[in-house]
Amino acid sequence: MALLMEHQFRQLPADKQVETRPFLEAVSYLPPFLDCLGATIFAPIKADITGNITKIKAVYDTNPARFKTLQMILEAEKEMHGGEWPKVGATLALMWLKRGLKFIQVFLQSLVNGEKDDSNPNLIRVNITKAYDIALKRYHGWFVQQLFKAAIFAAPYKSDFLKSLSKGRDIKEEECLEKIRKFLINFSATVDAVYDIFSRLNADLDYKL
Repeated sequence: MALLMEHQFRQLPADKQVETRPFLEAVSYLPPFLDCLGATIFAPIKADITGNITKIKAVYDTNPARFKTLQMILEAEKEMHGGEWPKVGATLALMWLKRGLKFIQVFLQSLVNGEKDDSNPNLIRVNITKAYDIALKRYHGWFVQQLFKAAIFAAPYKSDFLKSLSKGRDIKEEECLEKIRKFLINFSATVDAVYDIFSRLNADLDYKL
């Protein structure tokens, strides 16, 4: 669990604005988390998250004051790009990044909620499948969906996954899950806030890969 707890997300202010710099710093530590699920099978999602973080950071670095919050980025790019928005720039990158973050959020929440395959309680396929179905499936075409179905059979056992999260240390399952619960408080609030920004600005797109 050290892998997540060492890089907590900030508590959001009352207005739910997500500051860009601390957000980018926090999400930059998430790609190694996906290695715990399987460095090979989750490489595409990891690469997608990393690439989108890089794109958002490139825009932020051009004018940190103008792009202080994620909402300010979307609003500025809407003005800058006109009819091409939101399928451009940091807006598009954040649209896809939030879906990767939602995948992580739903997966971890499913784990701490105790959802499992009763006949194979040490497998995490149930949790991964739920996360994929909610966060990503609708944006993937048939071929990508089939690749994912095949990939989850290479997912690690829950015990091995939790040990990887703890950087190889032997920690009791409940202790590890309790730390995940704590991580999810600010992480989930942040992910939900990003989704809310896209909803309010009508910035989401529904095309498939």
